[in-house]
Amino acid sequence: MMAAVLGLLEGCAGQGPFATYVDSSKDCAEMLVQRDMQNVATIRERRFLGKVPDTTARCLGGAHAERLREGPWLDWPNYWSAGDITSRAPARLFAHTKVLGPNAHGINGALYDLEVQRIELIKFNLFDNNNTYEAYVTGRDSEAGPVLKTWPELRLPQRHPDYQAVGGDRTQVCRGELIRFRNLRGICNDIRNPLMGSTQQLFARNVPFDATFPDVGLTDIARNRHGDRVGLLKPDPQVISRTLFTRQQSQPDRCREGHGLAGSAKEAECEYKQAPFFNVLAAFWIQFMTHDWFAHVDEGHNRPDWMPVGCATHLVKNVEQQLTGDEITQLGCRPDDKIDAALIADSTEPRSFTQGGKTYLTRAPKTTANHVTAWWDASQLYGYDERSGQRVKRDPNDRAKLLLLPTAAGADAQPGYLPVFESGDPINPEWAGQEATAFPDNWSIGLSFYHNVFAREHNAFVDAFRKQTALTPDADSGLRHPAEPDRVIRYRDVMPTELFEVARLVVAAEIAKIHTIEWTTQLLYNEPMNRGMHANWSGIFEKQELVADALQEVVRRLADSEDAKKANSLYAALAAGPGIFGLGNRVYEGVPIVGLIDPGNIDRWDLKNDDHINGGVNHFGSPFNFPEEFITVYRLHPLLPDLIDYREWNREPNVIRQKVPVIDTFRGKATGAMREKGLSNWALSMGRQRLGALTLQNHPQFLQNLTMNRLQSPTK
Repeated sequence: MMAAVLGLLEGCAGQGPFATYVDSSKDCAEMLVQRDMQNVATIRERRFLGKVPDTTARCLGGAHAERLREGPWLDWPNYWSAGDITSRAPARLFAHTKVLGPNAHGINGALYDLEVQRIELIKFNLFDNNNTYEAYVTGRDSEAGPVLKTWPELRLPQRHPDYQAVGGDRTQVCRGELIRFRNLRGICNDIRNPLMGSTQQLFARNVPFDATFPDVGLTDIARNRHGDRVGLLKPDPQVISRTLFTRQQSQPDRCREGHGLAGSAKEAECEYKQAPFFNVLAAFWIQFMTHDWFAHVDEGHNRPDWMPVGCATHLVKNVEQQLTGDEITQLGCRPDDKIDAALIADSTEPRSFTQGGKTYLTRAPKTTANHVTAWWDASQLYGYDERSGQRVKRDPNDRAKLLLLPTAAGADAQPGYLPVFESGDPINPEWAGQEATAFPDNWSIGLSFYHNVFAREHNAFVDAFRKQTALTPDADSGLRHPAEPDRVIRYRDVMPTELFEVARLVVAAEIAKIHTIEWTTQLLYNEPMNRGMHANWSGIFEKQELVADALQEVVRRLADSEDAKKANSLYAALAAGPGIFGLGNRVYEGVPIVGLIDPGNIDRWDLKNDDHINGGVNHFGSPFNFPEEFITVYRLHPLLPDLIDYREWNREPNVIRQKVPVIDTFRGKATGAMREKGLSNWALSMGRQRLGALTLQNHPQFLQNLTMNRLQSPTK
């Protein structure tokens, strides 16, 4: 039958839009005949690397995708409709459907490829450094490692102030006040693993431990693969930066290494490769986000000892040679610079263990700690430990609000700006003059913008809540206390300190949603990512509540499956049904589908049930934390321009009035820049300007030539 179909389609082939549809259908039929669909690998060595067979490429992207298969990149961006408008197939038949036709095949094929890789990442690439990896491999108490849900290593230690509150030396479970709001150090997000994702937990890895830090050479594979060729200063980082990253300038005297011209004159020019979409606000957004997620440094500092940072050697015909003085001058690098060495949590030789005849390391040869919480909890605004929490200024006249101070005049005078650090605040000397916030390091006008925006958003929510309270003081606010789940909390019952924490929850959720379905879909600007990220947030079946609820219940039951690997893969795939916003917030009895179709079914989710509170949680046998590889991906410095095209919203907004060097808004200088020019003008200026493309020869010059007072360098 399939052969007959192929023959019929072959006879219809030709030129034009209809021929494109016929060719795509024929190629897809051939793909099915040859069974060229990618399956989830059963062993690590057979993981899907993003390269598909030629029949699959033709089915999903035509001759164009097949031709580009020989390149080193993933294949799915070359599928029909997986890129910009030019990637759409010319076929008009079924051009806009979500199932049939070349465009639908391309988008769905791209999503399928991404999903296979995501499931395989979960299956093969989870390596936790917090002493849980051995249990992941060997299992515990007859339970397979990939379905473990609790770890003794993530209990609160006896010295922790909440040790007794979670159960002390008994089974630890977070309840009551500990799960009502966010905790400063990020504990109790998983009620049965209190320490998970909290401040000072060790970063994980996405690659096997013996493949990390090849310069240590712990194994024969590492020694043979890398020899003495790879290390922190091999190849020379400054030489790499100056050779591959530098933005070339046709008029360097108008850029002056990112410093522009005197008085921020509009005649300044620092050329950079601009992205075809996305603005400078988005460039600063990711810095704002990473401050919430991870920090390798402690209060802006590493170890007290100093190390060189390159500008010493380069490769000549693959032989390492010392740079000459002329070569250093030509490159523009800085041989005398030194930086404080990185903080290492543990560099002792890791213990090994054997399972199934294979030897494993229990952790990486070197580990590093995360000095902020690993959650989407807006910790850069509200704090991640006691010291950072002291930097957050609350309004002394209204404890529900953050302190904002009005400026003398202007449209942005109200609702005000964040106050400036005072002499008694716990800050580093270089932070003096900056606006007060929990995470003040690497401060510039972009961070000032977002911190002020969300401080205003916090206070705006408080005002809106108070307005509703005035209208309906005795109405149910919808809030509940986990220690008294049956007690209705009326609007007028909510105290200022409680309202502050509620506002934090709302702001953190807003930030998470913006990043998921706004920022990410613009950075990775294509239809597969747009659909995928929206599904990640709202669920694949966002408007099909019955199906989403059914999948949610199936996912809940999969968490109890005894088939560890299969259950994890199915869970990962099906969890996309209800999405982040729906997963774990409903519980039904009976067979999932039948129970949901029955109009008399009852949602039995109960705040008194610990299993329901932790509903939807599946760590796939490995505790959550950010892996170092994730952090590496977020080094997006080319997004930043050297100069900001300053405009004014109420005075000819199309006119660029100044070219403001980003370097002139660093640290305390951002305070004056924000107040003098105003939040609205900075929003317009950064919102209208394109950010830099993620490509070579596009690193901001001001970052390559930065002066840093805390470093032992002649350039400070």
